[in-house]
Amino acid sequence: MGAQLRVYKRRIKSVTATKKITKAMEMIAASRIVKAQRQVAASTPYATELTRAVTAVATGSTTKHPLTTEAEAPTRAAVLLITSDRGLAGGYSSNAIKAAERLTERLRGEGKEVDTYIVGRKGVAYYGFRERKVTDSWSGFTDSPTYADAKQVAAPLIAAVQQDTAEGGVDELHIVFTEFVSMLTQTPVQHRLLPLSLTQTSAAAAAGAAEESATKGEILPLFDFEPSAEDVLDALLPRYVESRIYNALLQAAASKHAATRRAMKSATDNAGDLIKSLSRLANAARQAEITQEISEIVGGASALADATAGSEN
Repeated sequence: MGAQLRVYKRRIKSVTATKKITKAMEMIAASRIVKAQRQVAASTPYATELTRAVTAVATGSTTKHPLTTEAEAPTRAAVLLITSDRGLAGGYSSNAIKAAERLTERLRGEGKEVDTYIVGRKGVAYYGFRERKVTDSWSGFTDSPTYADAKQVAAPLIAAVQQDTAEGGVDELHIVFTEFVSMLTQTPVQHRLLPLSLTQTSAAAAAGAAEESATKGEILPLFDFEPSAEDVLDALLPRYVESRIYNALLQAAASKHAATRRAMKSATDNAGDLIKSLSRLANAARQAEITQEISEIVGGASALADATAGSEN
């Protein structure tokens, strides 16, 4: 019994230490979420307005730019997958990877070759373990990405879109990341960044502009481009891709911290339940040990009394 009690005490001590670690990680993740949310809120308006500006240039001119013109028969697509550098975040990275797998299968079903680009060690490890080809990868900044990191990721993707498919270029650029909806909800999503889809964006922009103009009694403007619409698109579209990737990196970081907080809270709660269970088992073992000792003492006293009575006779 004594050995069993020592085992329970060692396990309680070990689980208690683990609980302290998971609680600390939960608090750290909670503090990082606030910063990540602020960065997402700060970057979203810029990305949105930049998208509107690109849309205005594209719809306000007759120039066929390679970054806004649909290929007649697209044969190659690039997929950027954003995962995490670290684990302990529940199904955060695996859910994003599954979304990328579904997108890849759909694109291949359409007859397109897929070039995969990955951000985060978890995604790189997943594809590396399965010996799947990865065109390029980045890691080391998923917890706290900067705009410089987004530019680093965007550069080869923009170059691939601008390059002819016969020379290794792509016709489309897709991105898969985890969108931060709330502290409890983070959803893997996929968007096509390039070519820029002008149908919905231009319709929304036109509707918004018409409504605003009707309210203010203004006439919708005509655009003049200097030095040319193509040069303006050349300057704006790389910024558009960088801003969208930066916003996706920030949303993914906020989602990862939220997933870590939720996972660590669950681990802390489970550790508390396990400590209670082990404590009950330890108390039961201790009680059994005390009962056995009392039984041995009573038995010894009874045997001594019987021996004494026998000697007197």
